[in-house]
Amino acid sequence: MFTSEVDRQRLESLIEINTLINSQYKDVRLLLTQILECTIKLISCEASSLLLLNPENNKLYFEIALGSKGPEMQKFSLNLGEGIAGWVAAHNRSLIVNDVHKDERFFADISKKIGFQTNSIMAVPMRIKESCVGVIELINKTGQESFNNDDLRWLEIFATQAALAIQNAQNFQKVQKELHILQGQVSAEKGFHVFVGKSPSILERLNITEKIAATNSTVLITGESGVGKELFAEQIHLKSRRLDKPFIRINCAALPEFLLESELFGHIKGAFTDADNDRRGRFELADGGSIFLDEIGDMSHKLQVKLLRVLEQKIIEKVGSSEQIQVDVRIIAATNKDLEQEIEEGRFRQDLYYRLNVFPLHIPPLRERKEDIPPLSDYFLEKFSHEVKKNIQVFSPEAMEMLMAYAWPGNVRELQNVIERAVVISMHPHIYPEDLILKAAGSEKQEAYTGQSLKDAVNLFKKHFLKDALIHHKWKQGETARDLGIQRTYLSRLIREFNISK
Repeated sequence: MFTSEVDRQRLESLIEINTLINSQYKDVRLLLTQILECTIKLISCEASSLLLLNPENNKLYFEIALGSKGPEMQKFSLNLGEGIAGWVAAHNRSLIVNDVHKDERFFADISKKIGFQTNSIMAVPMRIKESCVGVIELINKTGQESFNNDDLRWLEIFATQAALAIQNAQNFQKVQKELHILQGQVSAEKGFHVFVGKSPSILERLNITEKIAATNSTVLITGESGVGKELFAEQIHLKSRRLDKPFIRINCAALPEFLLESELFGHIKGAFTDADNDRRGRFELADGGSIFLDEIGDMSHKLQVKLLRVLEQKIIEKVGSSEQIQVDVRIIAATNKDLEQEIEEGRFRQDLYYRLNVFPLHIPPLRERKEDIPPLSDYFLEKFSHEVKKNIQVFSPEAMEMLMAYAWPGNVRELQNVIERAVVISMHPHIYPEDLILKAAGSEKQEAYTGQSLKDAVNLFKKHFLKDALIHHKWKQGETARDLGIQRTYLSRLIREFNISK
């Protein structure tokens, strides 16, 4: 039996944490925050931190920090062996230091930079299979007492639970990754691609592609640059009966007219300077399969006429030849232009438009399907982390908030580029706001820098963003949290932190 009311409360908290570990293995950061909140409540102190060890660079990062200076603490890191937490991680041993100013292991730089007076520290390692994966530290025990061995015993128990939560999350991620790889292999064997996205608009369009693929009709895919029009074109081909035949791509805006004509229809020897041999064009190469004509709105009138003939008669003529060649090709075209407006202004043939627009498919911009940002971001994070051999596993809540709030004028392509840069420059196991390089809103000439620090600028952005979201949901925190993809408790903490009011 436990001998005190404090022990009873600690035992109840331990049981509660065990229940959470078995139910919240997907959201390990929330679970670790709850564990840390329990420790600071049951072992009264001014602040607490949970640091994770990155084995690639032997650095400890402040994954979670509670207390008045918590958000500022998360910007720092420690080398293995540096400071009391670094010593604990390096030696894999617990430590109580009730007067840090008399201990040479104390690293005072962080406390000085954030303006926090550190007097005492108790720190314990988190272990997985006896190896240290991180450290939990409590700072400045409140009241008249100092940290004692009873406190240390309980903190070690909580650290064991935290390590178990991390291990469960790692196992879950490993299983999910293996499942994703297996699904990808099965899809590849069948000739399909796994689409990353869960928004109703994307799921609806994937359903439409299934129906379109069953036909032989031409398809016109429209949408802004970077939304993924080529992926949908490829999906249509791979789900059609032509899937074992070629899928040929060409960008109509990338080549001048005479080169594009030769690329599409081929040429015979001597048709023009440097035409040293007969050459098959893309339509011949795609015979029996599909051809994807990207940026069709940039095609010249001359080539529009030749393309119309292919659609009507399924016949091509090579450059320099009058021989007619029969081809069986499904045409999938795409553009980011308003072709009806182009017709009105005389730049696009109306008859060709009607021939192409048998099955129209419009892909909405990323800003209209925000639900796709988290899964796309996670996909790109895993992809590029693997490519550069970094162990970056997740976005911080603040980083994901920035991604969700941004307008993405360059759509999925821009998101991919932003995350690739973030993975390359990040020195942390997580992606933080400072790793994300986003264009300033408004005019390109607008000055984003106004003299404030990066932290102040990010905090100001977060405050305005959260207030706008709350106003949109009529100050209903539950609805707002669900829309933002964060926990309600975390939203409440941000509201208090930024002093947001009606």
